[in-house]
Amino acid sequence: MRLGTLALDGGSRAVVVRDGRAATVGEYADVGALLRDGEAGLAAARRAHEQADGAHDAAPQRLLRPVLEPGAIVCVGLNYRSHILEMGRELPTAPTLFSKLPRALTDPTAAIELPAVSERIDYEGELAVVIGRAGRDVAAADAWSHVAGLTLMNDVTARDFQRRTLQWFAGKTLQASTPIGPVIVTADELEPLGDRELVTRVNGEECQRAPLSDLVFDVPALVADLSRLVELAPGDVIATGTPGGVGEAARRYLGDGDVVEVSIDGIGTLRNEFRSAR
Repeated sequence: MRLGTLALDGGSRAVVVRDGRAATVGEYADVGALLRDGEAGLAAARRAHEQADGAHDAAPQRLLRPVLEPGAIVCVGLNYRSHILEMGRELPTAPTLFSKLPRALTDPTAAIELPAVSERIDYEGELAVVIGRAGRDVAAADAWSHVAGLTLMNDVTARDFQRRTLQWFAGKTLQASTPIGPVIVTADELEPLGDRELVTRVNGEECQRAPLSDLVFDVPALVADLSRLVELAPGDVIATGTPGGVGEAARRYLGDGDVVEVSIDGIGTLRNEFRSAR
């Protein structure tokens, strides 16, 4: 099942997407509201999926970020073996965690402004996890039962701000810089997950490609680890990290007119043009 948030009638509605068409789910304004309604929301989504009444066009430009205001966005750094090695680091023994503010997120086809304050804007294609059921101290074996589904994120980073202190937050939470979506796909449609590849292209040139099996800490391990720190809530987002091939490694940063595409087969593609604010 593919869950999304569609721009509709001057507002937004949670939808189930099939074959390029979207069926609304109840009166939920976004997938976050649907998930927060628990089993009632998920049951409504399943009914919409089974009826296959796709009354609305689900063109990419109409799809918004699936969860408009997540309660938490937790990101994982240095979680692909290929990226860790290109950055000259050793494999970690625990996940490297940082956060973003919800206002850092933007829509899956949004034009992204290159901020005048930074000269080193970089891309990071990522698999993102969306929590569907609350949980604290979740065992890794039970983790998937707390996951609503999986989506894509481009963890756009101001490297100069990231590197100015030991804390990464300043480089990771630029206003409306981080596209996410286009839909949340339930895990049953993506099995086996580890065989799928994440691919990032800049202006059509492939820059990142890695199987999801290259993750040091996989989805169950991350859900279990985070839930020991704080209760996970429906709509929370966990970004699982980026593979090798980031612009920072080659000192190649994004400029005016650059187009970045992040794809995973079975989920879809984020496609965003970067525009100069100068």
